[in-house]
Amino acid sequence: MPDTSNSSSRAGSDVHPIDFTERSTLIDALRGFALCGVLLSNSIVWFSGRALIPAAQAEALARPPLEKVVSNIFQLFVNQKFLTIFAFLFGLSFSLQLSRAEARGVAILPLYTRRLLVLLGFGVVHFFALWTGDILHTYALVGFLLLLFYRSSNRTLLTWCVVLLGVAPLLMAAGLRWGPVLLHGAEAANALKEMTQAQEGEQRAALLAALASDSFWGSQLGNARFGLELLTRPTQLLVLILTLGRFLLGLLAGRLRVLQDVERHRPWLRRIGWGGLVLGLLITFPGLVVLRLRNAGVWTPPDNLGMFLLNGLQDLGASILGVAFVSFFALLFQREWWRRVLSLLAPVGRMALTNYLVQTVVSLCIYDGWGLGLIGSTAVSRSAVFALGIFAVQVGMSHWWLKHFRFGPAEWLWRSLTYGRAQPLRHGAQANSVVSTD
Repeated sequence: MPDTSNSSSRAGSDVHPIDFTERSTLIDALRGFALCGVLLSNSIVWFSGRALIPAAQAEALARPPLEKVVSNIFQLFVNQKFLTIFAFLFGLSFSLQLSRAEARGVAILPLYTRRLLVLLGFGVVHFFALWTGDILHTYALVGFLLLLFYRSSNRTLLTWCVVLLGVAPLLMAAGLRWGPVLLHGAEAANALKEMTQAQEGEQRAALLAALASDSFWGSQLGNARFGLELLTRPTQLLVLILTLGRFLLGLLAGRLRVLQDVERHRPWLRRIGWGGLVLGLLITFPGLVVLRLRNAGVWTPPDNLGMFLLNGLQDLGASILGVAFVSFFALLFQREWWRRVLSLLAPVGRMALTNYLVQTVVSLCIYDGWGLGLIGSTAVSRSAVFALGIFAVQVGMSHWWLKHFRFGPAEWLWRSLTYGRAQPLRHGAQANSVVSTD
């Protein structure tokens, strides 16, 4: 990486959006695949209101046999796993940006900083104006932390991945359980826990009432209020920690050229895929059993056991399974038939920001009270069908759009604000390619 002080002038004049011939279809398709899983997760857990309704109501919706099967598949193979892939790809993209910048002797840090600031703007607006489940502001903030590691050795990156993804979730779970006991004593800690649970329950109920109302402005005001309350919760620190760990994992994979040269890494990817699948399921499955027993009122685990099975180990298992899915996807992509099928997702990945924002808008229209008003009353299978239907339309629309334009609408705005000038949008417009921004 060249010294930025010697290259800043070049960064301002030579850096342009990446030409499509330099893009990796595999990475774009994988990003599209991740976006499908993210939409499924958001629809089933959040947009449908399942995370906000009382546990008894959620359990009633999941009582039919079909719903139990779909819900268990979702918990094991989808929930949080695709967020791992999405974050992994962010770190991988950062690695690709660095390597291209080094090859051309261009300073990447000024560009990368502006890019993150624009993404943060997208995220803040999305978070407060539309939906508090936004990940864009988190990615932007953690993206600045990623700059601290871009000169680190591979061994250092691997160590931090283990600490952030393997150790930190367990320590956080233990800290949230025993920290108040050590600070205030057992009796005061239990009282604090009950008060916190009651307060969070009231906040969820208030948000559900706002989203179920027939007032658009009332719904979005309730969303903004809940967002402010959400930012003060200690669990938000864990979100930042996990995101940074997944970013670093992607940065390491990019350095090792794992997805750029799949054939060379095929044996290693097989081991990671199958080993990660088995280990991830072994870690995740006990928590699923405990969750089902607790929701059915059969058995509630002691706090000392439940904090690991339902919190720390679930986060660890999600990260491991997410990496396993990346490995399997890359291996399948090397087969001709699978490559043709999976490549259909590439345009969705190229327009990931646009599609992510559109998913929010369409889902709010379906679930919120000012739209179709389905929030709080939709079974898991129905939410999954809605999500897959939305995604199928996005696949078709992404193909159509990119036949006529170089970028998605949000991607065009992101690039234009990053470079301080309007970027060519239609195919055939002059745009030199010097360094990636993807």
